[in-house]
Amino acid sequence: MAISQFLNNNINFNNINKRPRFNKEKVALWLNLVAVHEKAQIESLSYNLCSDDYLLQVNIDHLGHNYYTDIITFDLSDRKGFIEGDLYLSIDRIKDNAKLNGVMFEEELLRVMVHGLLHLLGYGDKSKKEIIEMRAKEAKYLAQY
Repeated sequence: MAISQFLNNNINFNNINKRPRFNKEKVALWLNLVAVHEKAQIESLSYNLCSDDYLLQVNIDHLGHNYYTDIITFDLSDRKGFIEGDLYLSIDRIKDNAKLNGVMFEEELLRVMVHGLLHLLGYGDKSKKEIIEMRAKEAKYLAQY
């Protein structure tokens, strides 16, 4: 596959009320390569970058959960192997988690972005076994960035 195939704007980064700085083109290429490695193709992804309060309201309104989180992923895919989704990321939570984990903000942002993509690819994080597999995949793909 040619790299130009991944530069067709299939991934959007929307600043709802936060504007973190990162190389959007490089991140989009990386996420597309993760999908290809997982034998899938990204049709359309929207990464919506927002505050804790905004994401809390999304969590309450759509999932009935009244707590803060770093990401909420909505799977809009209707065909196996073709990824479509809306992902909401709390930049506030990501900053706090980066400090807690002793990593740079960009690394934590990338981890959360690939975490959401991995959910869309079918990986879970509810059981201990799933969490171990999810963390291993995150680490693998972060190292490839």
